[in-house]
Order: sequence, then C-alpha cells, then structure tokens
Amino acid sequence: MRAKTTELDRVNEQTQTQSQTRRVRGGRILLHIILIVASSLMVAPFLWMVLSSFKTFAEIVSVPPTLIPSQFIWENFTNSLQAMPFGRAYFNSFYISILVVGTQMITASMAAYAFAKLSFPGREALFLLFLSTMMVPMQVTLIPLYLIMEWLGWLNTHLSVIVPNAIFNAFGVFLLRQFIRGIPDDVEEAAVIDGANPMRIYWHVILPLVRPALAAFGIFAFIQIYNNFIQPLVFLSSPELYTVPLLLNYFKGLYAADWALLMAGTTISVVPVLLVYVFAQRQIIEGIALTGSKG
Repeated sequence: MRAKTTELDRVNEQTQTQSQTRRVRGGRILLHIILIVASSLMVAPFLWMVLSSFKTFAEIVSVPPTLIPSQFIWENFTNSLQAMPFGRAYFNSFYISILVVGTQMITASMAAYAFAKLSFPGREALFLLFLSTMMVPMQVTLIPLYLIMEWLGWLNTHLSVIVPNAIFNAFGVFLLRQFIRGIPDDVEEAAVIDGANPMRIYWHVILPLVRPALAAFGIFAFIQIYNNFIQPLVFLSSPELYTVPLLLNYFKGLYAADWALLMAGTTISVVPVLLVYVFAQRQIIEGIALTGSKG
C-alpha cells in the first residue's frame, strides 16, 4: 500500500513538473512573440524609409502603398548628393557635434562630481532644481535664447548652436552622478591623505573610473546634437552654415516635396549615427548597466 502511495506521489510530482515546464515554455514563446511584434513596429518606419529611397516619386505616393520597390533606383542617392551641398553640411554637423560633446563631457562630469562627492550647503536642493530643468520643453526657452544670441551678436553663426548646448546637459549630470555615487569614499579619502585637492581627485581619480558611463553619455549626446534640427533652423540662415538635418528640410518645397531624394538623403544622413552605435554599442550597454547597478 505504501509503495503504491509513493509511486502515485512520484507520478503526481512528474505531472506537476511537466505542467510547470509547459507553462514556462508557453510564457517564453508568448514573450518572444510580443518582443518580435514590438521590434517590428519600431523598425518599420526605418525600413520604410530605406526602401522608399530606392523608389520613384510616383511609387512612393501611390495608393495603396507598396513596401518593396518594383525597381531599385540607385540614382536617387547620387541625385540627392548632387542636389544639395552635403559635403559642407556633413563637415558642419561633425565638427559642431564633436565640439559640443567634448565640452559637455567635461562640464557634466565636473558638475556630477560636485553633486555626488562634494559637501556644500543646499546641495540636494540645488540638484533637484537642476534636474527640474529637464522637464522644461526646449520650445519654451527658444525665444529667450534667441534674444540672448541676438544680443551677443551670435545669430547666423555656429556659436549660437555650439555654446548653449555645450555648457549645459542635465541628463548627463544625472547619469554621471549616479555612477560617481557608486565609487567608494575610501578611494577619495586615500587621495586626500596623499594631499590631493578636489580638482586633482576629479581629474586623476574620478575621471578614469567613470570612463564607461562617460563613453555612453558621449554617444547619446553625439546622436542628440547630430540630429538637432530646431536650433539650427532658428539660428542659422546662411546655406554654408547648414547642418545635415537642416539641409534635408530643403527637399520640401512650398507645395510639394521630392520624397525620393528626401528619403535617399535621409538614409545617407543616418549612416554616421548607425556606425557610431554599431562600433560603440558595447560601451553604451556597459555604461548604462554600471550606472544602474551603482545608482
């Protein structure tokens, strides 16, 4: 009797285990289906843009729309590059992005170190006030910023795009502060015992340790500045000063837009950002992961 009960318990246990395994497997399949659908929805606009860059204008605006081009028109890319001075626009976008990102990495890391490790009255309140600026839309500050640039005589110069973005980035300060807070105080105290002042501690101790988060922040900032459209549109008026996003806007006419050349030009403009992400995705993931785990 006891042997039969033991055998029955073993069968019931196997049945429960198989049931749990099926539920886990079903959950994973459902999760993968949801992720595939969500990923497809996110990739769809980018895929449509790339495929449309190979179509004719009539095929792009045809109803019902088609996804795959009936014939791949490679001339769209050469015609797009010849229609607008993309070489000058690429140079402007790159040197503006590099200057802004380089300066932001220094100013944001210094501010983050101060908010994370230095003690001064009202530090937490000041940091909350600093973070609250992230909630203010850029459109709200655009008119005051325009008046300041006009007063400084920087309108229609790259200084109006570089300086306001270079000196302030609340997201970067928040990201780096979370990382710096995870650095043990013993490291800083050892440097103080060796006679280092706060500036030397920042430069020789903190800055090397925050390199992964700094790299992730730099990549995010580069993508943001490279794709910046509103400020160049408002502050720049000379075609030789245009950046790539602003130049692409000129494919749109008053009554119609040359969508084939616009899609080709947009596809070309995305290539540098994709290359940055492909070669730096490891730093992005490490920086975000380490920042999250140490925050």
